[in-house]
Amino acid sequence: MDKVRVGIAGLGRLGKVHANNIANKIKGAELVAACSIVEDELAYARNEFGVEKTYTDFNDMVKDPDIDAVVIVTTSSQHCWQIEAAMNAGKHVFSDKPLGVNLEECLQAKAAVDAHPELKFFLGFMRRFDPSYAYAKKKIEEGAIGTPYLVKAIGIDPESTVEGSIKFAKTSGGIFLDMAVHDIDLMRWFLGAEPTEVYATGCTFKHKEFSEAGDDETGVAMFKFDNGGIGTIHVGRTAPHGYHVETEIVGTDGTLRISPIPEKNLTMIYNEHGAVKECIENFGIRFDEAYRIEMEHFIDCVLNDKTPSVNVDDGVESTKIGFATTEAWKKGSAVKI
Repeated sequence: MDKVRVGIAGLGRLGKVHANNIANKIKGAELVAACSIVEDELAYARNEFGVEKTYTDFNDMVKDPDIDAVVIVTTSSQHCWQIEAAMNAGKHVFSDKPLGVNLEECLQAKAAVDAHPELKFFLGFMRRFDPSYAYAKKKIEEGAIGTPYLVKAIGIDPESTVEGSIKFAKTSGGIFLDMAVHDIDLMRWFLGAEPTEVYATGCTFKHKEFSEAGDDETGVAMFKFDNGGIGTIHVGRTAPHGYHVETEIVGTDGTLRISPIPEKNLTMIYNEHGAVKECIENFGIRFDEAYRIEMEHFIDCVLNDKTPSVNVDDGVESTKIGFATTEAWKKGSAVKI
């Protein structure tokens, strides 16, 4: 095999990013099919990338013998059964996070992956592939900050996209599973440990629709790890200035802080508001390079029979932790993981 023929399912905001990378930016990959229940998304695939094969039924797409791998960027609640269907059809699978929206589904997906060791499965925890986060991990491994014992993470979506968050609030799995799973994965990665206990709380001050959907617009959680380490997470959906993400790793001999001002570029605007810098609007812009690098990694694993560095067990563990965090949020008390 000198080229991986890919079918993509889901062409929303992130799906379009992945489709563009597969079609135009990754050597060894070819976008040959697209699946969506939204006709405009299928038209986008045809018009933008020349995709000739389009499907409205996922099961029909995975039966296509001309497809080697499937990229799943659908609604979170659809991931697990689609992973199972694709692997049972003999396709390599790349799935966006989270693995699933309940633990039973996650274990179903894990069973499907374990049943097909001949196929590659990759879960899209793209922050591990962001150059800044990857560099921080390298510095930790080199002993630059001694032994890491505390990770502090902040991730706040912009107010400009809050209507989309409200729309999917009832089916997203809740703010911690929907938004904190990347930070949960990074805490495990940076500390080299697993959390054993979590306390979480949340609030809604601006958009009551979240409360009405049984969710919150802001959440905070604190984790205790099996090596004695600590993690804290603050996630939200109403940053007025743009997409805001930062992570700090504290060690016995120093600290690493991945905390850029979320500026769009180096241009300064001088006007009636003073000296102003525009901010990054969304995750697609902030992690554009990371999305490309993680897809390159997946395609390389398929072409050269390598083991993906993020696997189904990472998805199961992060989802399990996310559910425990949600339980702690609902109960208002600490929960053992």
